[in-house]
Amino acid sequence: MISDFWQEPISPENGLMPSSLLVVEDDETIRETIRDALTLEGFEVTACGNGRDALQSLQRASGTEDSFALVVLDLMLPGLGGLELCRQLRKAGDATPILVVSARDSEADRVLGLEVGADDYLIKPFGMRELVARCRALLRRSSSGASPSKQVVHGNLCLYPEECRVTRDGLDVNLSPKEYRLLELFMQYPRRVWSRDKLLEQVWGHDYFGDSKTVDVHIRWLREKLELNPSAPEHLVTVRGFGYRFG
Repeated sequence: MISDFWQEPISPENGLMPSSLLVVEDDETIRETIRDALTLEGFEVTACGNGRDALQSLQRASGTEDSFALVVLDLMLPGLGGLELCRQLRKAGDATPILVVSARDSEADRVLGLEVGADDYLIKPFGMRELVARCRALLRRSSSGASPSKQVVHGNLCLYPEECRVTRDGLDVNLSPKEYRLLELFMQYPRRVWSRDKLLEQVWGHDYFGDSKTVDVHIRWLREKLELNPSAPEHLVTVRGFGYRFG
């Protein structure tokens, strides 16, 4: 239903430079709702209902002044599916940013979408404000001329080492520097068991002489921010008698 997506009206921004977006969605109601919301924000929007038409539109526009700045892509499409469209675009060297919007909400689906070439993944139902914000973020990243940030992905968590940033289910998580360094270490060495002393050495440094229980405190804070159920963690696991591991 439209009400599931359009949670509240959006006002256009006067300062936004027009960008050409391609929306690929087979559900007409959702497609038109997204088109209307993005148009109100000042974007030039082309919409189509299947992967074949989307691929042809992208190929025709590639390298011209009409090329698309961003693709908003559903995965469940008739004919050429969204995942295969991503694969074909990336294989052909097309670096157009892709924002996947999908009802597929499992961890495996999100990871697969990112691995085949999507730049972001938004789960249905969603609010139009969040969709617009995700589009703007991808466009800013693309227009900066910087290479896409390297990512370390594990389940619903994504760590961007070059940006010192972490997302959970696509949303930024506010971490302190020590929390970030702990998580970065864990995610770079999944399944490895770390003792408290080793974690203190790696994150706090050799000259730290405080109580090792500070590790336990920071682990607890991380669990509260990252785990669905902090009392039964899936990411940051206690290994009795040894320390902690990730995953």
